[in-house]
Amino acid sequence: MNPFELRQLGRTSLEVTRFGFGGAPLGERFGPVDNRMADAILDHAAGVGINYFDTAPQYGQGKSEARLGRYLQTRPRDSYVLSTKVGHLYDRPHEPQAFAANVKGNGLHFKVHSDYGYDAVMRSYEHSLLRLGLNRVDLLVIHDIDIAQHGSQRQVDAHLQELTTGGGWRALEELKRTGEIKGIGCGVNELGTIPQILDRGDVDFFLVALPYTLLDQDVLDVEFPRCAERDVAIVIGAVFASGILATGPTADSRYAYAPAPEPVKRKLRRIEAVCARYGVPLAAAALQFPLAHPLVAAIIPGAHNVEVLEKNLTLMHQVIPSDLWTELATEGLLRRDAPVP
Repeated sequence: MNPFELRQLGRTSLEVTRFGFGGAPLGERFGPVDNRMADAILDHAAGVGINYFDTAPQYGQGKSEARLGRYLQTRPRDSYVLSTKVGHLYDRPHEPQAFAANVKGNGLHFKVHSDYGYDAVMRSYEHSLLRLGLNRVDLLVIHDIDIAQHGSQRQVDAHLQELTTGGGWRALEELKRTGEIKGIGCGVNELGTIPQILDRGDVDFFLVALPYTLLDQDVLDVEFPRCAERDVAIVIGAVFASGILATGPTADSRYAYAPAPEPVKRKLRRIEAVCARYGVPLAAAALQFPLAHPLVAAIIPGAHNVEVLEKNLTLMHQVIPSDLWTELATEGLLRRDAPVP
């Protein structure tokens, strides 16, 4: 499978490489990445032909945007497609020293609050441009309107109100109408989010982090058919289901950003056994599977070093026999209605 083949992103005028770059590791969400390594990763990605880069203020409290922007400033602006996100604002803490003492991870020292209203979306957009050091982005993505992020359905409903009656949607449509951005997206972690968003407005694509992987295809029931009706594209974020499809079912493997439960591990052991019978790495099947769906324009796995990026690109070229997909479906490990490569 050619990772650099271009696909149109829904109804937008943008064409993205099937294999894009997810910028979360540049914010050091999963461990340290120094500036030299960040530059090396990005230089390799752009050098081999990746043209789609995704980031967010939430990745390292601005660190991912700052690093990605610093590198992209050296590239011709029309050589890449760039997306970032809105919904979380970052400000100077009132007591910086006390705040720094309690910071977890390696992100920048700014405090967050969530807001999806008109002024917040415009402010987030302007802040992102400054962190990136660029005067435009191509795509803005509504970030994390779900229970996992906000803690309760009540909070989710409140933020959906901000987005609709509070003017957040109006801000995004205004930016698109005036040509400042070329497309609007929405990030999805949970089943049920896509219909809620489609009932409220028009998006060009969903950035689906979890519900469509080699392990999960429940979005085929309602979510993806509704997207197809509206010609809404899909970008797959967490193609490895937040880790387990890359590592396999180990003692400390992660699934859905938490320790993997035993039923998931049991299912994956069976999938892994089928892959082994055909001499196919599990990670190769995980990377290639989502791209067979006609709605999926791209996958955007991240990388914390050049070796991981190059390994994933090599796995994209892995030849996978059609019998492997047939056996997975026959064994009940993959939905029969799921498109396969």
